Amino acid sequence: MKKKINRTYIGGQAVIQGVMMRGKCGMATVVRDDNGEIQLEAKRLTPPEKRKKWTRFPFIRGVVNFVTSLVDGMRALFRSSEVAVVEEGEPSKLSQWVADHWKVSIGEIVTTISTAIGVILALGLFLFLPLYLTELIAAAAPVLNEYYSLWYHLVEGGFRLIIFIGYILFTLIFKSLRETYQYHGAEHKTINCYEYGLPLTVENVKGCSRLHDRCGTTFIFIVLFISILVFALAGVPLTMLYTWAGIAGIWRNVISFFARLLLLPIVAGVSYEILKLLSYTDSVLVLPLKAPGYLLQKLTTREPTDAMIECAIMAFQKAKDMDENPDSPEKTFITETKISKVLPMMKAAFAQKNIDASDAEWIVSLALGIPRSALSEDRVITRAECAKIIPVFEERLTGRPLWYIIGDTNFYGYSIKVDERVLIPRPETELLVRQAVTTVRGGDSVLDLCTGSGAVAVALACEVAKDRAVSVTATDISEDALAVARENARINKASVNFIKSDLFENVRGRFNVITANPPYVKSAEIETLSPDVRDFEPRLALDGGEDGLDFYRRIAAKVSRYIARGGTLILECGENQSQEIIKIFQSTTRCDFAMVVKDLAGVERVVKIVF
Repeated sequence: MKKKINRTYIGGQAVIQGVMMRGKCGMATVVRDDNGEIQLEAKRLTPPEKRKKWTRFPFIRGVVNFVTSLVDGMRALFRSSEVAVVEEGEPSKLSQWVADHWKVSIGEIVTTISTAIGVILALGLFLFLPLYLTELIAAAAPVLNEYYSLWYHLVEGGFRLIIFIGYILFTLIFKSLRETYQYHGAEHKTINCYEYGLPLTVENVKGCSRLHDRCGTTFIFIVLFISILVFALAGVPLTMLYTWAGIAGIWRNVISFFARLLLLPIVAGVSYEILKLLSYTDSVLVLPLKAPGYLLQKLTTREPTDAMIECAIMAFQKAKDMDENPDSPEKTFITETKISKVLPMMKAAFAQKNIDASDAEWIVSLALGIPRSALSEDRVITRAECAKIIPVFEERLTGRPLWYIIGDTNFYGYSIKVDERVLIPRPETELLVRQAVTTVRGGDSVLDLCTGSGAVAVALACEVAKDRAVSVTATDISEDALAVARENARINKASVNFIKSDLFENVRGRFNVITANPPYVKSAEIETLSPDVRDFEPRLALDGGEDGLDFYRRIAAKVSRYIARGGTLILECGENQSQEIIKIFQSTTRCDFAMVVKDLAGVERVVKIVF
């Protein structure tokens, strides 16, 4: 037996056509879908240091881990079924009817029914049936039933073990379950490969043992053994109760059945501590204690294919990465789902990253081609639609602004292409355009400074072109920004003359209307901006100098040379900047008057200066 040098706490289980691996801080499930493509889902777990202290006490931790592992395992199993088992081709009429009327998929109904049947069968097979068969024997051999003797519980435990082994042998008949046992083998081999200190490659994993000390199969055997002792101890007071109350027949079986259910946490807690102790050593002295579990693992694991090993390796590496890297992103399966499921999931994930919940609504509405107001009407989301939603959702979790991911945004009713080369146009800037549209007259010439994506210039050119003739010029110091602006003018068929210029530097002539949305964030406040703005949008379009007013001073210094008599300068500004900006122009230029326009939030957003 190879010596283990990298013992890990990561464990897992086989799921439908895949493997789930669970670490301290994350759980990763990798499944091959019906197209043979690998899909990964990774979810963060509450780290140990943030869990309540009492959940880490010996014996109690066994119960907690048993329950959480069971819940997480069942959740991974259900999720894998949603990916691996899908309806071929177009949805059937029944599937479509169920989706339209009940807002659920056929798969969800089948999964719910299968789960209920599975729970009932498990309780019946492994708790009630052994008890019933033992009662039959005890009726013929009263010595077994004296105060629920140890022999009684040995017989009951024997039946439970026989039924368990018989159940495993029965499942080997089915090809799909044999494949699940192969994935179980891939899970064990991958963990062993890591613990042996070998690189996680398919070839290295193939050479490792498919038996592991912390296997759930071994845990079940320990549970069977410990249950004999625990149930035997509990049998004495129960038998006295039956004798005192005169309880017999079916009622005694029913009470005994529920008594065993109540004792399961104790059995699980003790069994967990034993399993943990046995996994600490590879000594041959404890081999006899491990041997029964190994023998059962011979039945529940099979040699995996290379494709199965790839799934196990990916799941292990992702679980390990989530434990080691707090920024390791969560991942979500691309599969059929519902609006009522995907939206809350996305919003909860965004809340953890301080991302506005409205972004989740935008992602879903854009992918489905429906307005945000229609999201309250639940419906099934197809896999094809989900494939549009999930990549955008996951990229948004990295912090990248939504409209950079989408590639464009709506501004004043026009589609404006955006990426990291330009600032994303904000809704409040539409107020600047609205003021300009009402100011421009036929035959006027317009200049837009610091045009960036060209949103203001394009929207203005398109709007006024509907009923009057004007010429629009736009400038920016960034060639990259101008490339985006030219593309937006082409997309929207806007007639705009773009010039590379640092404000007025390369501009010639005078203009009736000059607009500008210059950088106005104070330099010291750049680092306090939200991460999606600070880390992704160009600083050149944000930084307005020490007090945020540098560009307004520069515009004021030269605007008189470029504004026509009676012309209007329209500027966007930041909160609490409007009065300072007016003072700058009143002290620097011979303007006739100035006014401030508030946005819908009541913020003084636009300054209009007439010359």
